[in-house]
Amino acid sequence: MPRHSSEGQKTLLVAVRLLVIFLVCAETVCAQSPPAPSVENTDHASFTDTTQQLKLDFRAKAYHTSKKYLLETMGSGVAVFDYDNDGLLDIFFANGAPIRDSTAKGTVPQKASSADWNRLFHQKKDGTFEDVTEKAGLKGVGYSLGTAVGDYDNDGLEDLYVTGYGGNHLYHNDGNGTFTDVTEKSGTGGQGAADAMWFTSATWVDLDNDGKLDLIVLRYAKWDFEDVWCGEHREGYRSYCHPDIFPVIAPLVFHNNGNGTFAEQSAKYGLNKPGKGLGIALADFDRDGKIDIAVANDSMLEFLYRNKGDGTFEEVGLPAEIAVDSDGRTYAGMGIDFQDYDNDGLPDLVITNLANQKYALYRNNGDGSFTYDTYISGLAQITLLHSGWGIHFFDYDNDGLKDLLVAQGHDLDTVELNFPQLRYREPMLLARNLGKGKFLDVSRAAGDVFQQPWVGRGMAVGDLDNDGRLDAVVSTNDGPPHVLHNGTESGNHWLRLLLVGHTSNRDAIGATVKITTGSGPQYLTVSTGGSYLSSSDKRVHFGLGANTAVSDVEIRWPSGIVQHLSNVKADQQLKVDEPAR
Repeated sequence: MPRHSSEGQKTLLVAVRLLVIFLVCAETVCAQSPPAPSVENTDHASFTDTTQQLKLDFRAKAYHTSKKYLLETMGSGVAVFDYDNDGLLDIFFANGAPIRDSTAKGTVPQKASSADWNRLFHQKKDGTFEDVTEKAGLKGVGYSLGTAVGDYDNDGLEDLYVTGYGGNHLYHNDGNGTFTDVTEKSGTGGQGAADAMWFTSATWVDLDNDGKLDLIVLRYAKWDFEDVWCGEHREGYRSYCHPDIFPVIAPLVFHNNGNGTFAEQSAKYGLNKPGKGLGIALADFDRDGKIDIAVANDSMLEFLYRNKGDGTFEEVGLPAEIAVDSDGRTYAGMGIDFQDYDNDGLPDLVITNLANQKYALYRNNGDGSFTYDTYISGLAQITLLHSGWGIHFFDYDNDGLKDLLVAQGHDLDTVELNFPQLRYREPMLLARNLGKGKFLDVSRAAGDVFQQPWVGRGMAVGDLDNDGRLDAVVSTNDGPPHVLHNGTESGNHWLRLLLVGHTSNRDAIGATVKITTGSGPQYLTVSTGGSYLSSSDKRVHFGLGANTAVSDVEIRWPSGIVQHLSNVKADQQLKVDEPAR
């Protein structure tokens, strides 16, 4: 549909497309799901939980109460990033603060002891981790939720932003193993009315291509500690309230002024549509050279913001057909990722949700619209009875196809009382990309770690031991974290790129990387965002299959500079500096 078409025409087109999808679905794949493919001959996937061996001694605190405050269900995020530039990824966990049955309206919870601290773990040369939280100055304040990593002042050191209930905190990396809380000076705290203080996921991105990272911070709802009874009025059946009863609220957008300060400009950018944001991801979905933004909203329309190229964005979720599922229904959008899983050069979307809703997979059609491919891909059958949060496209076996890893667990700790087929605690999900748009659940054959039920929430991905295989760190609600070490023996090759911007932002966030091998092209967008409340490694990782070299690497930097590298050898990390214009 041409962009100059009237809104009435767009709405009619969407309605017609949804009707066609519904009718086709009713007669074919939705009427009877295809049999699940066998997991035989896919047991090459091998993951182990190495949390204890790595000496990650931490437990997230949620402080569940009998009042069933909705905040208790959310869990907290995790970040993997190299804060000291020693080439090894470090790990940061956000953590909660005391909530009690007697918590009064207008209260902002505060950390009461070391058990409530956020935690920074430094990776030592032997691969184990040491707790450096106190030394680094990252104990935190208040009830922390989300993490976002980015070098906002382009000094070559990764800075850290932590969201939470009651306000947010920006920590500047001082380069000597310590961080300084510059929230007040920078103007990024977001403090305001108590019922508008629930901040969730955030991401760093250069919205105006001035070479400096800006910050988008989602808010969940206008909510406070009110004693609202939801669920049945009998012992043990009180439940957390549905988000529909709480008003929507717009995100905040902090523009980087370049002098250590930021200005809130969500309205100026057109990124101020009220929602119930839980996940945020970025990619150039229409391949016009300008970064776009996708937002996972809870139990309402999902958002897709198209970059108009004039310094503003327009929300196009409905005409792009990612706002609802194939039946035109909203769902509990929570985690999100925005990458090209079918190697056609067009970024695709995946959004997790609650059991009985099916994770939403949207394949990019290349004409500004997406197709809901949850059924045809096999994800409908795989995810129907599951609840997903953190999610990431990643190539676990380096075969050149991006697979899916999902942290799972319901939000209602009473869900099994009314729905015995569902579970509050769930194992992780590993779905292998078979090519041609199909995914296969290989969790059962991927190691004992995929048999352990957790209340999964945040998840960050990165190669923790630099062995060429992507690992993951998962946070749980009111529980310990888990490191999924990837020990898959595939014999496939890989390439990892560390991009350093000069005209562009130093992290190269928003750059698009295309590689070409004998097996064809692959594409990745540089980002630390996505997933749920979490921040992943900024380095881009490609699986190469049997190819021992990459014939061409094409990097489209946010500045507009296009760079090519030829005949790059496999099985290495390559640092690439942005060239001068």
